[in-house]
Amino acid sequence: MELNRMIDHTILKADASKEAVMGIIEEAKKYHFYSVCVNPTWVSLAKEQLKGEPVAVCTVIGFPLGANTFATKAFETKDAIDNGADEVDMVINIGALKSGEYEVVQKDIEAVVEAAKDRALVKVIIETALLSHDEIIKACELAKAAGADFVKTSTGFSTGGAKVEDVRLMRETVGPTMGVKASGGIHNEAEAVAMVEAGATRIGTSAGVSIMSGSTGEGY
Repeated sequence: MELNRMIDHTILKADASKEAVMGIIEEAKKYHFYSVCVNPTWVSLAKEQLKGEPVAVCTVIGFPLGANTFATKAFETKDAIDNGADEVDMVINIGALKSGEYEVVQKDIEAVVEAAKDRALVKVIIETALLSHDEIIKACELAKAAGADFVKTSTGFSTGGAKVEDVRLMRETVGPTMGVKASGGIHNEAEAVAMVEAGATRIGTSAGVSIMSGSTGEGY
């Protein structure tokens, strides 16, 4: 298992400085992580610094609440891709899902998928900590129907992060071919491996270096 090539090395805190972002980028180069995941304002910097490196640039859309309009998320997606994003992790309209407005949720995802079409991979953050068992299933079904590439557990900014049982449920729901990203509260190698064994194909964490070195980090 090449765990490093499954890690989106992440820095999304509001107070993240340019120096901190540059640090994440340098760590990603050293460990050959799959990507760096940064806020949209840092996408162009990351793209420039990673030129020629086997590390993708990932960013977030509608983050962290997911309550933006379709048009805003679509514009944000296009802007991020124009600035160099290879992947976009969007937050669904969680309130709409919990209200049973499934058509709204699917159209929300479709707006981002269409904006990213043939240009960037789309991961759909469903924020599992706020959802029931059945709502997790429904969110995954809607993401798959909308043509997204991945479903993702969490923003890391809500009431909880990734849980093994949620990752397993997501994998069972979307089937073997769609990506599943576990993120939020993954601190060490054992936790990362448990997520992979449950069905995750990507790990989002700020503790990538700790995972690879066998120590314990903070873990976004």
